[in-house]
Amino acid sequence: MTPLPPDPGLRLVLGSASPRRLDLLAQAGIVPDAVRPPEIDESPRKAESPRDYVRRIAREKLEAVAPGEREIALCADTTVALGRRILGKPADEEEAGRMLRLLSGRRHRVVTAVTVGRSGRVWERTVTTTVQVKPLTGEEIATYLATGDWRGKAGSYAIQGPFGAMIPWINGSFTGVVGLPLAETIGLLRAAGYRRGS
Repeated sequence: MTPLPPDPGLRLVLGSASPRRLDLLAQAGIVPDAVRPPEIDESPRKAESPRDYVRRIAREKLEAVAPGEREIALCADTTVALGRRILGKPADEEEAGRMLRLLSGRRHRVVTAVTVGRSGRVWERTVTTTVQVKPLTGEEIATYLATGDWRGKAGSYAIQGPFGAMIPWINGSFTGVVGLPLAETIGLLRAAGYRRGS
């Protein structure tokens, strides 16, 4: 899509409740003018692929945020994929443990879709990173679960938290695994006419 000229009067709206996304934007020197977490149903559809799922959810978040005339909205969605299986946020500790046992000693993908909207136009990118988890012992899983860090995390972990010690290797975007691939996000914002400090 053709980039729009920079507009210093734009207000950036982050459509996310994730403190991690706020932190990542701050790393890039970007502070949203407003945070408006959308409330949508994030349930996967039957036979929906992980890539199609995150793209749809990011789009639906953007539609729910509904940026105004002088606003640019940024939304994203991240999931952990084991083959075509979507590992979302665990409902409880038991489900988190099941997910971690599935990931133990295997490679999986973390798929993040980023969507930027302005004046009825949409820019989007999907970033996939391959992540290797080392073989986990029962004691390691129990110790990690006791931290509570699995709560609210797709796949039951956050790479920047205690579980990072269980990940010897990734191929792709580290910030994408955290929840917002910064290089791609900044590219989308620039294409939509947003400039840091505008």
